[in-house]
Amino acid sequence: MANNIKYFIGNWKMFGVPKSISILDKINKFIKSDKKFNKKYKIVVTPPHTLLQSYSKFFLKKIISIGAQNCYHKDNYGANTGAISPLMIKSVGAQYIIVGHSDNRSEGDTDAMLKSKVENSLNNKLKVVFCIGENKEHKLNNKTFEVLENQIKNVLEEKFNFNNIIIAYEPIWSIGTGQIPEADDLLKTTIFIKKILKNIFKKKYLPVVLYGGSVDGKNIKRFKKLNEIDGFLIGGASKSDKNFIDIIKNYYR
Repeated sequence: MANNIKYFIGNWKMFGVPKSISILDKINKFIKSDKKFNKKYKIVVTPPHTLLQSYSKFFLKKIISIGAQNCYHKDNYGANTGAISPLMIKSVGAQYIIVGHSDNRSEGDTDAMLKSKVENSLNNKLKVVFCIGENKEHKLNNKTFEVLENQIKNVLEEKFNFNNIIIAYEPIWSIGTGQIPEADDLLKTTIFIKKILKNIFKKKYLPVVLYGGSVDGKNIKRFKKLNEIDGFLIGGASKSDKNFIDIIKNYYR
C-alpha cells in the first residue's frame, strides 16, 4: 500500500540568483493551469539560502513550497561564521529542509551532526527530507541494506516527530551519472527502508520514502508502476522549468 501524496522536490544545489524565480513561476503557472494536476501531488523546491526569503514570500499562497538545502548543526544564534541555523531558515519562511545529502556527508557531516540538524529542524517546525544512500563499492559488495539501516538508525530516533520526516533514498552511484536502479532492486530497497522506519517509529501508517538520482523526463515513466515510491528528489532537472515540468506531467499523465 502506498501513500496518497506524491512529492516532487527539486534540489537546486549551488544554482540560482533572484531572477531565477522565473523558472519556478513558470512551473507554478503550468501546474495551476493543468486540469490533470491535483492535490495528490506536492511540489517543493530548495534554492540556495540567499534566495529563501524572497522565494518564500513570493510563493506563500501558491502551489510550490520552498525549502532549504542544509543547515548548521547548532540552533539559534552563535559565533559560527557563515553558519545558518534552522531557526534562521524557518524565520525567512522556508517550510522544508534537506538533511544528510551525500554532498554534505562527503564534506564532513557526521551522524551526530545530522541527528542534531534533524532534531533542531523539527523543533523549528520544518519538514525534514533526510537523505540516505550507498556508494558504488557498497552496492558491488551487497552492503546496500546494511549501509541504509545504519544511516537511518544512527540519526533518527523514536522521539522525533515522524509526521514531519521524509526519507529520500539517493544511491550515490546514481547521482549525476544517468544510471538508475533496476525496478525490482528499487522496489525491494524501498520496502526495506519502510520496514526499518516502521520499527523505529512504531507507527501503523507507512513512512514517506522518495527516490533521487538521475531522475529526468524520460526515465520518470519507469517509476510509474512502483507505487511504494512516494515521490522524487530531483537535482539537475529541477533547474529548468521545461525539464521539471516534463518530469511532473510524464509521471501523472
